Amino acid sequence: MVGTKIDGVLVASSVKEVVRNAVSELKSQGVKPCLATVLVGDNQASATYVKNKHKACADVGILTKDHKLPATTSQEEMNELLSTLNSDESVHGILVQLPLPKQLGEFETTSRISPIKDVDGLTPYNVGLLSLGKAILKACTPSGIIELFDYYKIDLEGKNVAVINRSNLLGKPLYHLLLQRNATVTTCHSKTKNLQKICHDSDIIITGVGDRTRFTLTPEMIRDGAIVIDVATTRHDEKLVGDCDFDKIIQKASFASPVPGGVGPMTIAMLLKNTVTAASLSESIVRR
Repeated sequence: MVGTKIDGVLVASSVKEVVRNAVSELKSQGVKPCLATVLVGDNQASATYVKNKHKACADVGILTKDHKLPATTSQEEMNELLSTLNSDESVHGILVQLPLPKQLGEFETTSRISPIKDVDGLTPYNVGLLSLGKAILKACTPSGIIELFDYYKIDLEGKNVAVINRSNLLGKPLYHLLLQRNATVTTCHSKTKNLQKICHDSDIIITGVGDRTRFTLTPEMIRDGAIVIDVATTRHDEKLVGDCDFDKIIQKASFASPVPGGVGPMTIAMLLKNTVTAASLSESIVRR
């Protein structure tokens, strides 16, 4: 049996087309959706991520404002910039590229972002709304995974799902989104016992470890017909890979996502969707 490849590039393109139409509609009403990005230091990987986000914004008509700060930026300076961006009516979304230098607190920084401009879904307010099933702006990668399930008509109700990640960006928000679809979710991490059994007993496995020296999801760990979503991105044998070898997993899984070309494109697509949603929210508040 050979399963179906989950094509993130294809699904992301469909999301971008919806966003492009929404941007055109907002512009016809005099609203120009705008995303402000904040990059601290000279981490090349982070710089590349921000550059790709700007390119994607330009592709759908979203304006961008780029803020590059030195690696020595203090928390006070960061807070001042975020306060300025919060009060700037021309800015609808704010994205602080993570990770941050050690002198900047991730929680303190993300907590300073206005919840209606929080396109990463990381503020305490939006995290709380997500846990209640009321969030409008949700973490990009988890919501992108849900979009993939919807596109391929994969019903989550009653499914046993193993999530191998417990981070604030992926595992925790994904838990709530899956639970809202009536899945039974097991969150796994470095201290989880009997991980192989949990994986083999699961209908769906979503893995995001990103370190092949510590963990690899092998075909022996999944049941026949399981669904595998690989969120990890790492370099292994001079290639960009995820937590599993797609060519092997797809021989046993009913659906599987590759790396690259799976979840990655969806993260940026959902960022664009969140930005245009934030622009709509801001405009509705202004009209009140």
